[in-house]
Amino acid sequence: MGMPAVERRWTAREVRALIAENPLLTPRYELVDGELLVTPSPGFGHQRAVARLLIALGLYCERERVGTPLTSPFDVELEPETITQPDIFVLSADEGHRLQHEGLPAFSLLLTVEVLSPSSSRHDRVRKRPLYQRNVPEYWIVDLDARLFERWRRGEERPEIVDSSLEWRAEGATEPFVLDVERFFAEVTGQA
Repeated sequence: MGMPAVERRWTAREVRALIAENPLLTPRYELVDGELLVTPSPGFGHQRAVARLLIALGLYCERERVGTPLTSPFDVELEPETITQPDIFVLSADEGHRLQHEGLPAFSLLLTVEVLSPSSSRHDRVRKRPLYQRNVPEYWIVDLDARLFERWRRGEERPEIVDSSLEWRAEGATEPFVLDVERFFAEVTGQA
């Protein structure tokens, strides 16, 4: 179960050292508000959801030429002394270009997505959500058990609950991204 590793304030330098010392990329280390978040490897359903959503977002971003969707491990530093590893995120074309020349971390995202796991749900909903809401136009939480998406936007106190059709229009896109949520969950669970 993901939980704070130690009751003390960690620095980004210390967390980067942990990441560099870990050749297997698991567990996942993140830093939010001085708290080290440690999460074990995700399960099959989680990874299947990540893969299917990444493919759908990839096709959309390529067609609309609005950015690049990626998955972690990938350091994202939305505020000083924070390091997150979102399951899926979309970089703008400008941020992708900057990363090609300067390297990690990413500083700016168009979209962040976390797929809930038993070990990560508290972190995704409580610890990381305020950070993402302050710095990313949209944050989606994918709840595999409830078969829904929570869509969080900047300045909102409650999420939009999406269980039928999810639409997102990236900045600069001519058409929206549209996801049939019921079909998505049927495919993820092998019921399609």
